[in-house]
Amino acid sequence: MHDIQQRLEEKRAKARLGGGDKRIAAQHSKGKLTARERLELLFDEGTFEEWDMFVEHRCVDFGMQDNKIPGDGVVTGYGMINGRLAFSFSQDFTVFGGALSEAHAEKICKVMDQAMKVGAPVIGLNDSGGARIQEGVASLGGYADVFQRNVMASGVIPQISMIMGPCAGGAVYSPAMTDFIFMVKDSSYMFVTGPDVVKTVTHEEVTAEELGGAGTHTSKSGVADLSFDNDVEAILMLRRFFNYLPLNNREKAPTRPSGDPGQRLDLSLDTLVPDNPNKPYDMKELILKVVDDGDFFELQADYAKNILTGFARMEGQTVGIVANQPLVLAGCLDIKSSIKAARFVRFCDAFNIPVITFVDVPGFMPGTSQEYGGIIKHGAKLLYAYAECTVPKVTVITRKAYGGAYDVMSSKHLRGDVNFAWPNAEIAVMGAKGAVEIIFREDKGDPEKLAAKEAEYKARFANPFVAGARGFIDDVIQPHETRKRICRSLTMLKDKKLENPWRKHGNIPL
Repeated sequence: MHDIQQRLEEKRAKARLGGGDKRIAAQHSKGKLTARERLELLFDEGTFEEWDMFVEHRCVDFGMQDNKIPGDGVVTGYGMINGRLAFSFSQDFTVFGGALSEAHAEKICKVMDQAMKVGAPVIGLNDSGGARIQEGVASLGGYADVFQRNVMASGVIPQISMIMGPCAGGAVYSPAMTDFIFMVKDSSYMFVTGPDVVKTVTHEEVTAEELGGAGTHTSKSGVADLSFDNDVEAILMLRRFFNYLPLNNREKAPTRPSGDPGQRLDLSLDTLVPDNPNKPYDMKELILKVVDDGDFFELQADYAKNILTGFARMEGQTVGIVANQPLVLAGCLDIKSSIKAARFVRFCDAFNIPVITFVDVPGFMPGTSQEYGGIIKHGAKLLYAYAECTVPKVTVITRKAYGGAYDVMSSKHLRGDVNFAWPNAEIAVMGAKGAVEIIFREDKGDPEKLAAKEAEYKARFANPFVAGARGFIDDVIQPHETRKRICRSLTMLKDKKLENPWRKHGNIPL
């Protein structure tokens, strides 16, 4: 018995050491934590239960049979994050560069299968050189096994990817199918093919950072949601982010008690919107003044800035927020912002998180680049997402909602539950000037007549009462009471039940 215990401890020590002190030092020298250090930070102290510590690869080619390390380059298991269950796998770059083997993939699949059974999120800490070349097609098969589980878990349990090192080739597609991707600046990369291959094939000279660094994916491609300065900040923010999410799709969004009263008024909101309709204002100011404790966890903050998305709380309950941002492109909807918001709305709908929409939208972005890029199909994604969404939906029109964009932004026609407008809101097919120039085109040579017609059009249509008369707006509210009215609406909607017709799945305009 003593011999077995001694062997057990030796095996454990070897597994904990990973690739050895030299490689651990190399990892630290790059400003990166090891796989186990990351898990220690992520989970509540003493709660992490490791699985498959003794798993080894089965490869006998290229001398690999003499090079085995227990754990095979990934640490897997479960534990508690702020007292709530979560599963995780953390790839160990000190072991074979974190390369994925058949056994490595089996470990990841095992925790994903178990997470599905018990209904708990999966968090992947990715730090891998890609497929283990010595294993050939077996490692590719391992990737596909993980991909299949990503798809099966989608919409059932939240899946979060934290890219904390290289992530290349087939490895990028697993994170791409998860719900959220976070990256670490200067130490994490994602690309289908690296800079050397790009140079060979397309003759482009590009660095790894330019091609697939955190800055590229959070601002240009939109692949990643957020980036952080280092491993420690990334994991601490991940713990904070985790608090907003339910454990699975059968649970309500979590609530955290707040001392911020739901009846709170904010008189400064009465002067937020400028008198000049062409002057921008910061929609983020409205969000921060309306939500609990001014706490808004924004996602994709550097991508498609003309729309804001993120999580907050109202009277302690998690809510998803989508808002046009008049400071950028006047808040127009374009291809990037439509896709960004559509994906966020669909996540909220899958996981029972109410959606609050703040609307100030002049329409869809015109121009050849948008039309050639497929704005019709991409804009329809946001329309589809809101129309399909069955969670509580509360909408506030702050200034203008013109044309098809009015319809798209969670209007009453797309089963919006409660739709408010501020007193100066304009809901119309288009702005007064454009409308008058079309309706009275024969008077184009008479500026005075056109100006009079424009004033008449504004008086008739540039207000929320025409929509209110038809029941498209439930109430016109004072800006300062926005928080109170949203909180009351969410309380009324907490037991809302609405089901879409049975179908295998819809065909979203991808």
